[in-house]
Amino acid sequence: MKKRSIVVLLMAVGILSGCGNGPPVASNTLNSVSPSAKLETVSMLLEDLAAPRHPSDGGGRAWLAGEVEPVAVGGTGRYEIIYEVGLHGINLGGSVYLQPSPFWGWSGPQTGNPDLPGYTVVETSADGVGLETFTPDGQILIITIGGRALRQGERLVMTYGAGRAGATVDRYADRASRLWVAVDGDGDGIRAVLPDSPVVPVAAGPPARIVLTLPSVARPGESVGLTVAVLDSACNAGVDFAGEVLLAVTPSGAQVPSSITLDPEARGLGEAECVFPETGSYRIVGRTGSGIAGTSNPVIVSQEGTRIFWADLHGHSALSDGTGTPEDFLSYARNVSALDVVALTDHDHWGVVFLDQAPKLWREIREQTSRFNQPGRFVTLLGFEWTNWAHGHRHVLYFGDDGEVLSSIDPEYDTPPELWAALRGQRALTVAHHSAGGPVAINWDFPPDAELEPVTEVVSVHGCSEAADSPQPIYSAVEGNFVRDVLDRGYRLGFVGSGDSHDGHPGLAHLASGTGGVAAILADGLNREAVYRALKARSVYATNGPRIVLRFAVGGHPMGSIIEAPGEPVSVFVRITGTALIERVDVIRSGGIVASSPGDGRYELALTTDLEDLTAGEYVYARVVQEDGGAAWSSPVFVE
Repeated sequence: MKKRSIVVLLMAVGILSGCGNGPPVASNTLNSVSPSAKLETVSMLLEDLAAPRHPSDGGGRAWLAGEVEPVAVGGTGRYEIIYEVGLHGINLGGSVYLQPSPFWGWSGPQTGNPDLPGYTVVETSADGVGLETFTPDGQILIITIGGRALRQGERLVMTYGAGRAGATVDRYADRASRLWVAVDGDGDGIRAVLPDSPVVPVAAGPPARIVLTLPSVARPGESVGLTVAVLDSACNAGVDFAGEVLLAVTPSGAQVPSSITLDPEARGLGEAECVFPETGSYRIVGRTGSGIAGTSNPVIVSQEGTRIFWADLHGHSALSDGTGTPEDFLSYARNVSALDVVALTDHDHWGVVFLDQAPKLWREIREQTSRFNQPGRFVTLLGFEWTNWAHGHRHVLYFGDDGEVLSSIDPEYDTPPELWAALRGQRALTVAHHSAGGPVAINWDFPPDAELEPVTEVVSVHGCSEAADSPQPIYSAVEGNFVRDVLDRGYRLGFVGSGDSHDGHPGLAHLASGTGGVAAILADGLNREAVYRALKARSVYATNGPRIVLRFAVGGHPMGSIIEAPGEPVSVFVRITGTALIERVDVIRSGGIVASSPGDGRYELALTTDLEDLTAGEYVYARVVQEDGGAAWSSPVFVE
């Protein structure tokens, strides 16, 4: 029983960190579950949920002794954690558990070697009590009570990082990174965590990079904002920086300040107003006095062209298995990565404390999402991840302030059709992600609901699920389960990218991990209703992080359209303005590349080609690959 309990708490760590690159897995021909379903995980989650908790489980309180100073990411610290026994005591054979935030770099606590990181000393002044420690897999320390039961008010002192190496902290900045304490009070192997377990502030490292962000589309003479963000090497915000950032625009002719001064209180963040009087494509270069330099994404200045709003519709905070608070997540999206649209989608039943079992956490997400929503400037969407290990993961997006967590382990909602039935009639959408593999592939034998799932996430930190020939394809890929494969089945899905970030960096997940994702939303306004309409119309495209400008049409019909079989040759038009030199652009028709053009060392490229004999059931889309690995995918145009 005790072994099962340990596995349940550590399960998320094992699955997330255990995924690696490997050969494609043969597709499951049965329609019951995903071809890479983790049914043992489902069983363990259900078993844990059904397990009765004794009143002493999760009892007591814990805190850190003394003043706790912030430690920079990847640094070391020493933490004295005091645990005081609660009302119901802890039986002989009961246990106290210590688990630093298990996902992103904390040292595992251990009692075996004082010269290694995470060395922990456990003591008690309670007479007659013996303590036995055990670390099952390097992530969690179990302290079993011997001699006699612990009584209310008695204490344990756990000194984590007591050795010469200290304890290594998280690699991502977090003002409240948890040192989780849990209690199995009656010794039956079933425990509960202390929801108010102690927290440690983890600060950003030294300035190492600068990110400059412009809108992708502007009108001549329009004033637009340039966002300047000086970050550490892992893109953590809040660096210790003060001074000038020199600015230069290319080509010349725009009204851009020559510099921007950032005060210490700004922690590396600032904005500047720019005006571009003439049409064209512009970029701004920024450089600090210490030589940290960066180049903005391109802004296309034109009297025409639909506005492009950049979105990250999938990411996680420390309320599940990510980093930071909901407030921190949304603030980063608005003030650092300068997104236009964002959704925090914490897991329904994954992590240490489960969202579907903690109404207080869902209330916090709802309140912060509503507070940050500013139509016309910054749009927030309420959401959660339906983390289904049998049928694949989807995130649910609500386009109002209200919505429920529909748990993937609740028998009422544990299949895709049941989820869609519960959402029907609401302003809500679902989005399948890492569909071709990764942690778990999507069970495509349930056709996506035409009303509730018009788009799919083709790229994220896990890699790309577009096709087997994608740049940076997803790991643990399942043959025949890529998005292009299901388009061949007749499914009509637009393409979005999103980060699936766990580092607290929505919109910039690709910079630290090497791949990520954002969605370009071609909308007629910056508000929830306009975003909803654009997603429903598949008026969107995907990139793996960079803000590539992509225009695409088939026979004059924009991406996402459904057209009648033309009966004559039609022209396909693609225009790209890259963030780096373009390697090539491909036109994909119904499963294969039918046209390709090299970039020839250019940032901008236009391609026109004619397609003959388009028939009902076909689809056409464009894919762009840059020399630096950046990529973009238009939503398809479908033929009926």
